[in-house]
Amino acid sequence: MVIQRAEVIRVLSDLVRIESVNPELVPGGSGEAVIAHYVAGFLKAAGLEVRLQEVGKNRFNILGTLRGHGGGKTLLLNGHLDTVGVAGMAEPFSARVENGRLYGRGAQDMKGGLAAALIAAAALAREPALKGDLVITAVADEEYRSAGTRAVLREGMKADAAVVLEPTGLAVATAHKGFVWAEIETEGCAAHGSRPEEGVDAIARMGRVLGEVEQLQERLKARPCHPRLGWGSVHASLISGGQELSSYPERCRLSLERRLVPGEDAKAFEAELSDILARLSAADPRFRAHLSPGYSARPWESPEDSLIVSTLAACVGHVLEREARFGATTFWTDAALLDEAGIPSVVFGPGGEGLHSAVEYVRLDEVVQGAETLVDCGRVFCGA
Repeated sequence: MVIQRAEVIRVLSDLVRIESVNPELVPGGSGEAVIAHYVAGFLKAAGLEVRLQEVGKNRFNILGTLRGHGGGKTLLLNGHLDTVGVAGMAEPFSARVENGRLYGRGAQDMKGGLAAALIAAAALAREPALKGDLVITAVADEEYRSAGTRAVLREGMKADAAVVLEPTGLAVATAHKGFVWAEIETEGCAAHGSRPEEGVDAIARMGRVLGEVEQLQERLKARPCHPRLGWGSVHASLISGGQELSSYPERCRLSLERRLVPGEDAKAFEAELSDILARLSAADPRFRAHLSPGYSARPWESPEDSLIVSTLAACVGHVLEREARFGATTFWTDAALLDEAGIPSVVFGPGGEGLHSAVEYVRLDEVVQGAETLVDCGRVFCGA
């Protein structure tokens, strides 16, 4: 079946024109209510069973199922509805098409992949029934804490495999990094700026921590690297402290992020930071600092010989008429949650440029080819 480019442009344009900024990231963001109802209407019109799942105020998932006639495997296509904010963007919801690209917030991340899944599901619904079920989960909140996919899994979602539709440039991605956040607060002593004998500078003390963070990054780079993801990393993200110019700062707060490769976890970062603070305290008994571990999301890796990876790679080769490229994503995806729940996963979707930046676009040819690949994968994996 040939996917019509005009249909791809229409559906993708509709999705991009709907503002679905995650309100957890940007106060005033609309969330997923409007786009969820659009997706529900599209899937119902295509003949799928559709259910709306509320995960918060104006926060919704859509679960669509194309029922098979029995005897086949269930394939899950997972995509997120939310986007990051639009600061600095000239026309975030224009869905402008130029030189084979469609521009706008979310075009690449990941309404291009979502459009490919919707069009693929509609195409398969027009064919004789598959043996197994094809399930689409269009979820909320992936850009923050993945409340949408977590809600789907809490309800007991089962599938034999999943394709997570993040942008990979049509590479078959089998790994991604995880991350963990933490906060360190150094203590000083507030005093008038003219009385150094009374004051202790909490910000200056944080400088010692920052120096240690730089050294930790160098040690991470000296470790053996992951073949697709390279090294883990650490950086200082936010810093605040002090009361006013004429006072010694009583406290300074530093927020950090550690990106994790397979084999690393949140406990490793906590140990790294605890070791840093212990060394600084041993060097200066007056040094006072407190560590608060934060939110974490684990890294993910899938074997390249797993059924879903090998099936998808074969389908990519068939559609593109070349051998599939394997790869990984530096950014985190819901594949880690699905895999942890026992659903073998792979990441695959159309690419472009401008993730989370002021100019974002997706390549239309890749959206079309992505949809064709998903149709092929559905037939093969679920059983035609």
